[in-house]
Amino acid sequence: MMNIKEAKNEIIHTLAAYLKKDENGNYTYPLVRQRPILLIGPPGIGKTAVMEQIAQECKVGLVAYTITHHTRQSAVGLPKIVSRDYDGIQVDITEYTMSEIIASVYDCMERTGKKEGILFIDEINCVSETLAPAMLQFLQNKTFGTHKVPKGWIIVAAGNPPAYNKSVREFDIVTLDRVRKISIQAEPDVWLEYARKRSIHGAILSYLSMKKENFYVVENTVDGKFFVTARGWEDLSEILKSYEELQVEISEELVEEFLQKEEIARDFASYYQLYEKYKTDYHLPEILEETASRKQYELSCNMAKAASFEERFTVTELLLEVVENQITVFEKWDKKTETLHENLRQLKAFLQGKDSIDGMGEFIFSRRKALKAKLDSELLTFGEGMLEEEQIRILEGYFQTLKEWHIRDTIDGYDRICVMFAKVCAERRELLEKTKKMLENAFIFMETCFGKGQELLLFETELTADDQAGTFISSYGCTHYFQNCDLLLYQKQEKELQKECRAILEDEN
Repeated sequence: MMNIKEAKNEIIHTLAAYLKKDENGNYTYPLVRQRPILLIGPPGIGKTAVMEQIAQECKVGLVAYTITHHTRQSAVGLPKIVSRDYDGIQVDITEYTMSEIIASVYDCMERTGKKEGILFIDEINCVSETLAPAMLQFLQNKTFGTHKVPKGWIIVAAGNPPAYNKSVREFDIVTLDRVRKISIQAEPDVWLEYARKRSIHGAILSYLSMKKENFYVVENTVDGKFFVTARGWEDLSEILKSYEELQVEISEELVEEFLQKEEIARDFASYYQLYEKYKTDYHLPEILEETASRKQYELSCNMAKAASFEERFTVTELLLEVVENQITVFEKWDKKTETLHENLRQLKAFLQGKDSIDGMGEFIFSRRKALKAKLDSELLTFGEGMLEEEQIRILEGYFQTLKEWHIRDTIDGYDRICVMFAKVCAERRELLEKTKKMLENAFIFMETCFGKGQELLLFETELTADDQAGTFISSYGCTHYFQNCDLLLYQKQEKELQKECRAILEDEN
């Protein structure tokens, strides 16, 4: 039994093994031994999302299908009559057109230029009776109808256990002996790690950090179906953010649309209201930015000191949210500055030998044309595409400014651009200092309110677990963070002692 993160790593390793080539460019792993991976796990735990992450990280193509939406004809192909000559006798026989699914693989290869990838088939054990034989043939022989999956593409299929779906079909031993079956279970800690990277709403992160038992629930009773899934939490996060921007009230009924178990929906809706109230009452952004009055600072500290466990925990999570959001703001500006510096270096090389700065227009046109080609070929993620679009708009702004200043000389024009870029660098430095100061202030506030208790340990632990925060601290330092690293060491030693005690007790029993 694996969690979704372990399954992801296993697929990445499989991809590397199956696609390994010799010095002549030939695949070294025998095709006949390339067993498809079969993921079996409860619905809504992120199987499809993981496939997208793997394809992006490994830079391979991805074709994903939910097979229950297909008929036998779309999966296998349509029959057609063709003539064949057998020993001088013309015979009409039935052949099949190419499967829509196989054709989609070739379309992906042509569109993206990626000759290797993953063919992902979801809900494979919930197909109709007419399609079931084709699915068994697919897993056993890597074919749909008479057409094989292209070389360089590995097969990953997914399905739900019978407990979650009455239409599940059990695979026979012959089929199971030709796949690599991985059973997946929902683990809240793994999802929370993923959720922080995806900027899931802070109220959800805080709530599930305290009440992990409410992360995933699926019940199929005589009274109906009741479920709360990872997909539900992630979709709820998006609607919460959107409604907050629109200043629309968040109701319990809205939460129930995503968390379809009344007790959990009601509990989270109540917690969300407290989370928002604490956010207002404590004035944490102002405290970290040092814009809060001394009176407000003391009031917030006194509230925290007298608070219940749940409120103290929530305040810690709110503080983390403010700090992590600020680090994200800096990292985006830092990436923008670094990328712009590289683009200006390329622009300088492009303008060498040009008679006037008007050549900058050609450079911008070529960049926009290249961006369109990459987007059409799906070679960029949404975030990468947005960054490149922002860079082009900055260059267009610089070029427009030069024209307004009536500057045409190449050297003079580039020097003026460097002056404008220097302002971007200065803003980066200011943002860096602000972020470092806010991080130090967060530790000071925590220590003032809670001393070196479990709240500070939680704060330190979650900062360490956050990749972006960890990178920032390792790059730019944080005195209070390193002063409190001993808390993490004590926690690790405590866990090791608990593990040894459990082992001794098990031996005695």
